[in-house]
Amino acid sequence: MAGVNKLDSDVDIDLASLFVSVWRKKGRILLGSLLAAGLAYGVAVTVSPKYNAATRILIETRESVFTRPGQDKADDKPLLDQEGIKSQVELIGAADVLRKVSIDNKLETLPEFDPALNMSLPKRILVLVGLVNDPNTIPAEERTLVVMRQKLKVFAVENSRVIVVEFSSKDPLLAAKIPNDIATQYLAIQQAAKNQSNSDATEWLGPEIETLQEKVKLAEAKVAAFRSQSDLLMGQNNSALATQQLSELSSELSRVRAARTNAEAKAENVRKLLEGGASVDTLPDVISSNLIQRLRERQVQLKAEIAERSTTLLEAHPTLIGLRSQLANLEKQIAGEGGNILNGLKAEASTAALRERELLNDLNGLKAESSRVGDEEVELRALEREANSQRELLESYLTRYREASSRSDGNYLPPDARVFSRALVPGEPYFPKKIPIVTAAFAGSLLLLSLIEMLKGLFSGRAFKPANRVMIADDAVSQVEMSRTAPDVQPEPSAVSVPSTVPEETRKPAPQKPAIDPEHTVKAICDRLVDRGASRAILVSPEGDEAAASAVLIARDLADRGLRSILLDLTSGGAASNPMVDGFALPGITNLLASQAQFRDIIHTDPYSAAHVIPNGTADPAVAMRAVERLPIILSALTTAYDIVIVECGPADASGIARLVTPGAEIILSVVDPADPSIVTSAAALQDAGYEDILLVTPVGSLAPTSEPGRSVA
Repeated sequence: MAGVNKLDSDVDIDLASLFVSVWRKKGRILLGSLLAAGLAYGVAVTVSPKYNAATRILIETRESVFTRPGQDKADDKPLLDQEGIKSQVELIGAADVLRKVSIDNKLETLPEFDPALNMSLPKRILVLVGLVNDPNTIPAEERTLVVMRQKLKVFAVENSRVIVVEFSSKDPLLAAKIPNDIATQYLAIQQAAKNQSNSDATEWLGPEIETLQEKVKLAEAKVAAFRSQSDLLMGQNNSALATQQLSELSSELSRVRAARTNAEAKAENVRKLLEGGASVDTLPDVISSNLIQRLRERQVQLKAEIAERSTTLLEAHPTLIGLRSQLANLEKQIAGEGGNILNGLKAEASTAALRERELLNDLNGLKAESSRVGDEEVELRALEREANSQRELLESYLTRYREASSRSDGNYLPPDARVFSRALVPGEPYFPKKIPIVTAAFAGSLLLLSLIEMLKGLFSGRAFKPANRVMIADDAVSQVEMSRTAPDVQPEPSAVSVPSTVPEETRKPAPQKPAIDPEHTVKAICDRLVDRGASRAILVSPEGDEAAASAVLIARDLADRGLRSILLDLTSGGAASNPMVDGFALPGITNLLASQAQFRDIIHTDPYSAAHVIPNGTADPAVAMRAVERLPIILSALTTAYDIVIVECGPADASGIARLVTPGAEIILSVVDPADPSIVTSAAALQDAGYEDILLVTPVGSLAPTSEPGRSVA
């Protein structure tokens, strides 16, 4: 890489000169613009004016809620969607509509609509030589339709059911009449289509109704014949009589069985009590017996009388003996009455069992009859369904036929569209607009002529001037950005050239370049890093961005020696990495810390050497600092992949580089001006922190590496 490359041949565009040259030709430019405006005005005056008018049609259902067919009365919205609206647009511009309007207005007789009428002489010549087709070879009607389509514009308004019919003509009356006639003809065609559809429906429904009437009669006759043949008697709830009797008999059988079971249970209970000699007074049937109740009352009276007489009479008294005899007879009667009740319950159970057997016999007979009736009911229901379906279809056809006939007889079939804005006769032509045309011609010609003058200045070279570059010697950043095609050129003195027009006594002497210690050059520091086998070089630049160029020079020098070197830029402004990425904002270390990129996204190649670089990055520094603990891990990974990692820390202090220092790391202090107080302060702070072996490096006077530009790195 060369130290300095003078760019005396570089030029810049002198915009001031361009505008001055245009201003000098302002008279010519204005004159040309006025001529162009006058020519545009002449053309606008000679062109025949054209008028434009528009008719607006609204697509909607015109049926009233009282006249709409019954099945559609619940829906008042138009049935057409956007595709249906587009279809109506095509229908309005159909050939049948335009042909009818053309015939009604006799457009084929007007020269405006028939190009074969009153052809100009140039066009006749072109027709004769065969360059233009002869319009007379096309029928007059077709020629008129072609011209009408060119002048007609039919479109649907977006997100609406409004169709606009626009027409332009040289005659303002025709411009308004044609779209109105097209709309009228469209409505007439739509109404005729509905009339035709209604007539076709009526003609089809008539024979169908007659056929259905015969089918309904036949189906109902089959139902009646089958009912009489199968002896299907209908009971309540429209069910077969056998089925209804079977249901009633089943209910009666259940009741008889319950009564028999109850009687048997009561008889068994009474029998057990009588056999056990227990009292039957607790039995409900015994208690409910009137005779038992009277005997019990007499028994109570006798016991009371015996007790009363026993107080005055002896036990062997005949009265007491008689009373006791009567009491014994009463008890025998009560016991006998209990046996009678038992016999009655047995008889009741026997009667219920007999009734149950009779009901079972009847039930079995009804089951067979019900099975036969069920099979015949299936066939009967099938016949009834057929008859009902035919009857319902006939009724629906009759309803539709009556509706269609009434609408045809009353001639009430409104089209599903209406004209809500008819075209009016335009008062002003829409073309040509003289003021806009003249204004546009003047502005366009003014701009075009100005551009032509500018291009003349550019092509002639008068609009270029030499680039005014100030070469600053020994500026490290400038040396890094220099071209690498002149390796033998040495840095020029660090002074700004003073124009020769300045008096000799006012010129200030150029500042002298400070003496450079050979041990502190970039080459000497790189030799020391190689000799020590350093894996990491940590550079601190107390003077700021100007001293950060040492890191770039060290990385490139080590790469030219065959070492795999990478520069990690930790400065706030990216001063160290900008020369190696040509000033582009690329992803870097902040993007990696902020988890916005990976290693392969942040490592970039130096275009002037084999070194790699990780720039400052484009992520938010505040977000990146939240993950600063990952920085030592990142450096360890880079140390594994590269021979040496150069870390430019900028004006960092000892605490700032503490997490970056590891065994095998060298701390380098980058110096531009040794007299700068910040150098002494920073060096003392590093030594106080325990970093004794500190290397010094300066980018001043160092030659850049001599690799060729655009070198590719594997």
